[in-house]
Amino acid sequence: MSHQDYPEAAVSPADTEVAEKSDFNPLELSRPDSKLMTYYLLVSLLTGPGIVVTIWPLLFKYLTLEYKFDSSGVSMRWGVLFRTEIYLTYRRVQDIHLTRNLLQRWLGLATVSIQTASGSAAPEMKIEGIIEVEQLRDYLYSQMRGAKTGSLRAEQTKDFPDTESSPAEEPGHSDETLQLLTEIRDQLQRIAEVRPASDSSFSMPEEIEQNEEPEDGAEEVSP
Repeated sequence: MSHQDYPEAAVSPADTEVAEKSDFNPLELSRPDSKLMTYYLLVSLLTGPGIVVTIWPLLFKYLTLEYKFDSSGVSMRWGVLFRTEIYLTYRRVQDIHLTRNLLQRWLGLATVSIQTASGSAAPEMKIEGIIEVEQLRDYLYSQMRGAKTGSLRAEQTKDFPDTESSPAEEPGHSDETLQLLTEIRDQLQRIAEVRPASDSSFSMPEEIEQNEEPEDGAEEVSP
């Protein structure tokens, strides 16, 4: 069944790229392969008499194990009495490991371990029972890189907003700035008109004093 049958699922460019490379579509994954139950049974048999204790938790985990992959993250849940659910966004993923033991190699299975920046040495999530583990690992890597790139662009846009959203370019701010510049221009013109008249008024007494001649009948007294 193709992913067109799921209109509610968001399909990112990375999903399309993975689908074009192979028939593997992670959006369709919801349950592990039946080989996982065989693997759990063999692990329980290796415990010898302890199979009576170990088989039941593994059986319930297989019967209730569900996956969900979408454009924002991956979720995993299982359990009957004690329900466990893990959800990881691709932005939190730091590293992805692919491991196989002898039984898993024989059955064609593997474990995809996803680690986050939580500080714990143990992986945050272990995905089991998937046959196309290499394709799943590549898909998770592409989603992880895409999510981090998108987050970095969002931070850069936040720190350096577009000039179109700048308050200085809004109509109200532009009118206030134009009015202030007009007032400054008028003030400078008034100062330029008043200053020449002030300079001439201060120079007149000097000119009168220089052109003033002695009065008639006044004689100079020589020492």
